[in-house]
This record gives sequence, C-alpha cells and structure tokens, in this order.
Amino acid sequence: MPSRKSWSKSLFLASLLPLREAYAQQYLLGVGIGDVTGPVVETNMMGYADLSQTDTGLHMRQFSRAFIVATPGTNSAKDRILFINSDLQSGDTAIRRGILEQLNTLYPGLYTEANVALVGTHSHAGVGGFLNNLLPTLTSLGFVKQTYDAIVNGTVLAVKRAHESLAPGTLSLGNATELHLLKFTDNSGTARGLLSFFAVHGTSLYQNNTLVSTDNKGMAAYLYEADVQPDAAPGKNTFVAGFVQANVGDTTPNTLGAFCESPGKPWDGQPCEYQKSTCGNVTQGCHGRGPGFRVSDFESNRIIGENQYLGAKKLMTSNSLTSVKGAVRSLHTYVNMSSYSFPLPNGTTVHTCPPAMGYSFAGGTSDGPGAFDFTQGETADGTQNPFWEIVKGIITAPPNEEQKRCHYPKPILLNTGYTKFPYAWQPDIVDIQIMRVGQFVVLVVPGEFTTMAGRRLRESVRAKLIESGVIGNDAYVVLAGPANTYSHYVTTREEYGVQRYEGASTIYGPFTLEAYQNLYTGLVSYLADGASSSPPTGPIPEDLTKKAISLQTGVVFDAAPIGKSFGSVLTDVASSPYKRGQKVTATFQAANPRNNLRLEGTFLTIDRLTGSTWSTYRTDSHPSTKFRWTRTNTVLGHSTVETEWIIESNAPAGTYRITYYGDSKPLIGSISSFTGRSSNFTVSA
Repeated sequence: MPSRKSWSKSLFLASLLPLREAYAQQYLLGVGIGDVTGPVVETNMMGYADLSQTDTGLHMRQFSRAFIVATPGTNSAKDRILFINSDLQSGDTAIRRGILEQLNTLYPGLYTEANVALVGTHSHAGVGGFLNNLLPTLTSLGFVKQTYDAIVNGTVLAVKRAHESLAPGTLSLGNATELHLLKFTDNSGTARGLLSFFAVHGTSLYQNNTLVSTDNKGMAAYLYEADVQPDAAPGKNTFVAGFVQANVGDTTPNTLGAFCESPGKPWDGQPCEYQKSTCGNVTQGCHGRGPGFRVSDFESNRIIGENQYLGAKKLMTSNSLTSVKGAVRSLHTYVNMSSYSFPLPNGTTVHTCPPAMGYSFAGGTSDGPGAFDFTQGETADGTQNPFWEIVKGIITAPPNEEQKRCHYPKPILLNTGYTKFPYAWQPDIVDIQIMRVGQFVVLVVPGEFTTMAGRRLRESVRAKLIESGVIGNDAYVVLAGPANTYSHYVTTREEYGVQRYEGASTIYGPFTLEAYQNLYTGLVSYLADGASSSPPTGPIPEDLTKKAISLQTGVVFDAAPIGKSFGSVLTDVASSPYKRGQKVTATFQAANPRNNLRLEGTFLTIDRLTGSTWSTYRTDSHPSTKFRWTRTNTVLGHSTVETEWIIESNAPAGTYRITYYGDSKPLIGSISSFTGRSSNFTVSA
C-alpha cells in the first residue's frame, strides 16, 4: 500500500492535469496504412483532366490510411466508424463498393455503407481511371482496372491492419484557426495517430508534372510519420497521420498569386487579369505560383506539406486539447440530386437540377488553366461563341428550356444529366453521410465545397445538433471531402451567380448548397445517443465499372538491345565523392513498370553499407528519390529507367549504391523479375 506521502504526491500531480483530460473516455482505436499506387507509367493522371498528363514515373507512393473508433465491449456496426483517408483525387462510388464487398467477406456485417467513409486528399498527381462515371475518366481513356484493383486491395489492407491493431485508448480534439485535429492516444499516453482537417487544394505539383505523387497532403503525412518513426520506411509505419481535405473548392496552395507566363508578350510576369484569370484575354498563360516557385513545384509541395505537418504537430503536443466523450454513431443515405425538392427557410419550395457543366468549367483555374477560348465568369446573360454552341450539341444532348431555367445563370456547355451513352457521364445519386464520436462530428460530403459553402453547412448542422439536443454547446463539426461519390463542386448562391470555375462546376444548379443543408440538418436526430433507427437507404447508384469502356492498351512485350540485359547500367554514378544536397543518378536498361506495380514494395532502393552489410536507406516513396521511365523504342520494346536521389542534409557519410527492381514481359511466356545495381559511391562528411 502506498505511503500517505506518495499518495498525496499523486493527488497533487493529478490536480495539475487539465480537468478535461482527467476523465477521458475509453474507446477502441485502430490505425493502419496500405499502398494504393496504380500504374506509374502510360496512364493518365487524375485531377487536372489533361489528356497530355500521362505518368512517366514515381515521386511518392499513394497510400490509404484507415482509422477505426469503436465503443469498447461491442462488436456491431452501429457502435463503430471506419474513416479512410486516401491519397486520391476523391472517394468514389465503385471504389467504395469494392472495398465494402471485401470487408464484408472479412468481417461480415461489421463495416457497412453507414459506418465507412472513403475520403480523397484531392491530390492532382495520382493515377487516374478509377471513377465510376464517364466524364472524369475521358482523359484516362476510360476505366483502368489496374488502378481500381490497386486502390481497393491496398485500402482493404489498410483497414485490416487498423482492425488488427484495435486497442483501448482516448481521443482528444482541438484547432488552430482552420486546422482541426483529432488525436489518437493509447492508454500508456503514447500517440498512435491523428486526423487533421484543413482545406488546401492538392495542386502544389503543376499540370506539367508527370511523376505520380501525393501532393501536399501526402507530403504532410510522410513528414509527420517520419518524425515519429524515422527508421520506418513509408507505408511500414504503425503511427498513422491522416491529413484530411475539407471545404477545398476555392482554396489554393499557390500562395504567391497567379501570374502571366507569356514569353515575349508585354504582360509576361504580370499578375493575371483578376475577373477572368486571363493573360491577353486567354487563360492558358495564367498560372498560380507556390511558395517554392523560384526552385520548383516540388519545393512548393514540400513547403505546403511541411506547414500542415508543423501546424498539426503544434496541436498534438499542446495542452489545449479537449477530451472526446460520448457515443459512436454514423448514418448514411443515398439521395437523387437531379430532382431533390425542398423548402427554403422562407417557405419557398425549390429543387435541384439534372447535372450540367457551364462554360467556365472549360476555362479552368489558375492552378490548372483550361483550353481554347473559354474563360471564367461566363454567364447565360453574356455572349457565347457560336462555334461552341454547335459543338456542345454534338457532344451531349442539347439542354431543353426547363434545364436552362433550372441552371440559370449558368450557360450549359455539357448537358451531362441527359447524356447516358455509353453510360452516365455524371452522378445523379450521391452519398449523404455523417459520423459522430461524442461531441465530434464529421460531415462526409460528396464534392468540393467552397470555403463559404462549407462554413455555412457546418454552422447549420452544428446549430441543429444543439437545438435538437443531440449534442450540447460543445458540438464540434468538421467537413471531409470529396468523399464516397465525386459530384464536382458546391458553391453558395452568390458564388454560383458569378459563374467562375467553381460555380460552373456546381452540377446540380444554384440551390445545391441549400439542398445539402436541408439534407444534413434533417438527419441529425439519427446521431442521438439513444437513436435506434437509421434513415432510409435511398436509391442505390449503379456500379458502372461493369459497363465501363477501357481504351488503354496492355503491355505487349519488353526487350533489351543486343549486348544489353534487363538491369544493365547505362549511365553509372560518379566515382568521385558526393556531398549532401547533391543529386545522384543512375540509368538502367528497363522494362515496363506496369508489369508489376510492386505494391507494398519499391521500384528502387538507396542502399547503405554498414560494416559488411547492405541495408535499405531510402525507397521510391521517400521524397528525396525519383523514378523516371522512358520508352526508347516502341517497336522493339526497349525502355530505360533513370533513378535519382537528392542526398539529404542528415544523410550519414559512407558508402551507398542504387538498386533498381524491375519485371519484364516476353512476347511469349510469363513475367519475370530482375534487378540492376549501380557501382558503389560515397557520401562525404
């Protein structure tokens, strides 16, 4: 039995703890990570919708990160949530369904439509071809099953790891300005992971980048995970950091502003024209500049990722976090947004519209300029180019007068809601989902909400939660998306009226935000502690992957030139010592990386010699490495790989080498693996 003195000391120390932490509620917590990187070459990338942005290699692997919160002593779907944060442009219908089908086989009835959220970080540097509807897969030449399988299988692996790691722990939350954070802590007081909610577009890496990467959200996650577990390779960590996208619609990481890049023109280097984001009356030269503009977009990506990592770390280590206490609840329903009728607060009945894209959608933004003579700010009251008036009727069904009135003041360029050939171009049906853990509520949204649209949705739901008594005045509401279904943008009515890119891409018309406010606020009663029922399932969207077209050709064969073999060193490392900060490169005779995605593995390693033993020091998912593949002769099946390592400032002096891992496909026979190795090189002190 402890002495009176030690007992008094314990009481005194306990009294120094913040009161809100003294009674932390116990939850079952699980975290996991899985590799979801699709084909890193010969596949269109997803985000900029640029047909010319076909990937040529790898900067950082894409991962899904899974977070489970469950009520101790229960083993039912209604008492747990599974939040998946994935390095994708968005969550989507077919991907989510594939994940749910596999999870139901592994854990029957435990992970369902209601309690599983699939949120994309909105990276514009990931592999494309995985979305359910036709329009966002046009530039990827349709559906790419290799991408789909990588995402589904890697995500299920992340969930499996999270499920197997379930253990008692506590949750706490806090915020700094608009960065919101949920901290996962085990019962020994050790942090196991985090979810950070902050809105910034995944466009740090430019439209001309062709190396698959995770953009700034994935960079932030890497930096945090590497900080906690510096000896773990990316994807092998047990501490998991989820940097979640929020109301991202009109945000940008390109913080220096938008400038004209028009060599030889008088406006070159000047700020873009403000109203329409143009240079010389066209959008193509107007580009946003990130904080590392003078170095590279990869440097901008590092800076924006580092800012989020440091912001989250400051919160994680602060004493200002509040304990999460209360029930674990979730709800989900499907809604047909092409014809949703509802009353506004003033009693007027309005409705949403079948999907359509406006002219300004084709104008793009300063993060990714559009093509031809389209600009932002084109409204139905303006004058449209008669050429495009003819062309649009050839591409999609001409809009009738009712559709025009419904979308006004948007001039319709693509009447996607009435175009179903060869299958639906955009979704009619979307997911409405809310997750709750105690006073912490996540609105899982199926699109890119603008800053103000997201704020209005959060505020209306929070007010309803308090008014209905579901949660008290400590209700804490965040937004996560684009998730579950990709339905493009959501703006306020004021923003919609201006018809910049975001308004033109709000596909269900001017009352889209109000419809979501009506839907989300109308469902909060299902989140109450004692709620025993669920909302109706609603109309279930079709999995269109069964109908999907795919025009991407497969790998025919690989071959090496006479006198060379797969893995042969074509350009070796330097024989003289390298210094920290210098770039090391080696080029190898290669084969097509599509032959083996090397999921949970790597295409390259930087190996370090310690004593007489070689060990892996860096992989293809460290931001200091790059992997570039080039097809040198299509007819003969020849290709090369360039491997690159920028030596970090803290790299130990010593002996290193570069190893390339490949897989070749013969014209007849099976795929086989091979390796190539550079000569040894030294890094000086």
